Amino acid sequence: MTKTLRANLLLVLTAIIWGTTFVAQGVAMDSMGPFTFNAVRLILAVIVLLPTIRLLDRLFEKRNGHKPPTMKTMTRDQKRRLLIGGVVCGLVLSGGMAFQQYGMVYSSPGKAGFITALYIVLVPVVGIAFRHRARLAVWIAVGLCLIGLYFLTVTEALTIGFGDVLLLICALFFTAHILVIAHYSPQVDGVRLSCMQFAVAAVIFSILTLLFEKPQMASVMDGWIPIVYAGVLSCCVAYTLQIIAQKDTTPAVASLLMSLESVFAVLGQWVVLGELLTGRELFGCALMFIGIILSQLPERKPKSRPVEEAA
Repeated sequence: MTKTLRANLLLVLTAIIWGTTFVAQGVAMDSMGPFTFNAVRLILAVIVLLPTIRLLDRLFEKRNGHKPPTMKTMTRDQKRRLLIGGVVCGLVLSGGMAFQQYGMVYSSPGKAGFITALYIVLVPVVGIAFRHRARLAVWIAVGLCLIGLYFLTVTEALTIGFGDVLLLICALFFTAHILVIAHYSPQVDGVRLSCMQFAVAAVIFSILTLLFEKPQMASVMDGWIPIVYAGVLSCCVAYTLQIIAQKDTTPAVASLLMSLESVFAVLGQWVVLGELLTGRELFGCALMFIGIILSQLPERKPKSRPVEEAA
């Protein structure tokens, strides 16, 4: 199996986990507040990742015959990049998770999955600010997604739900998260970067929980299943796989595969909760998914003309 194929399969697994996590997030809101849920699952993620890092270091040493760079053996520059990357990624991730979780208080898991997936189109659009040319296909994709978003979120009374607005802001944060991950992941160890960003986000959500919510142990225990699922699988496994896999595949393919989370969100809502979207909302989802795929299709290179042989 090539590195690229393995990376793509890991990203499909990431999409499955993220999509089904929307259901877990929705269920958790029945027993606790959004800040409490995120704080507990992020703390759990850090607790699980710390021994995982040690285990991976031992496997690396056994396979390669020498120890990998650790916090004790890293150079000052390596530590600085890991610290800055972890803080930046953690801050951006906190914003995305906060708006996503609060948005799901007022929206369904399936709808949340598709609105969040707008980051797939926003990534190349934001690239314009960095002087990256956007292809015509990208602009067509943006138009399809905006039309699909209208059918998905705007009611017959021409109003958009409060939760939908929060989820749109969440998509902007996750757009920034993909860009900062793409910047920092080649520079540092992926698992350590993942753990660092979760630690930063855990501190932020713990403070927000103490300021705005009244967490109770009984409520946390009532929602332990979605907490474990979101903390271990969504955070530890999926986000770490994203950081690792993005090193061995192209951004276009990675974005396309991660966009499948929206499909798995709707399927998870149907299988677990027995809830289906309306025909209008499904039509909006279909348009958005077509736009997401279109935005990631590779650009056709003009065929080079054969050089005429000299007479």
